[in-house]
Amino acid sequence: MMYKMSTPMQQNNQRVLAIDPGYERLGVAILENDTLLFSDCIQTSKNLSHPERLQGIGDAVLAIINKYSPDVLAIEKLFWGTNQKTALLVSESRGVVLLEAARAGLHIREFSPAEIKIAVTGHGRSTKDQIIKMVPKIISIEKDIKFDDEYDAIATGLTCLATREF
Repeated sequence: MMYKMSTPMQQNNQRVLAIDPGYERLGVAILENDTLLFSDCIQTSKNLSHPERLQGIGDAVLAIINKYSPDVLAIEKLFWGTNQKTALLVSESRGVVLLEAARAGLHIREFSPAEIKIAVTGHGRSTKDQIIKMVPKIISIEKDIKFDDEYDAIATGLTCLATREF
């Protein structure tokens, strides 16, 4: 598999596509240095078939990649909870995202929920509310955010930028 490699000089202005994986809703964000360029949620309709929902996710991610030309994908690793059906759907959605990122030549960075929590709040067992409160203290957000998935995507992007390992 081929990933885009960066040189130390390029690392100063890396554009990050950050994804909080989901099936009904995926949080997405584009960050560059200390600026949030875009954030939203990709939502899939329950009225569509499973393959159509996955295709919609892929199409939306590809459109964002084409519009913003990110250098790296930062994506949260899956946390396997008790609902295996949901976990499988999210893992398939995550696979579509990884495929589109790989096709676009993005460098791919994966972060565990604990790594993201540590990077954003300083504590690996932070709550969703603590993440939501901390993200706007780290980066300016000039819009109303409806879903925590969007905050999670921004937090994932911030984690990637903080590590500077792309």
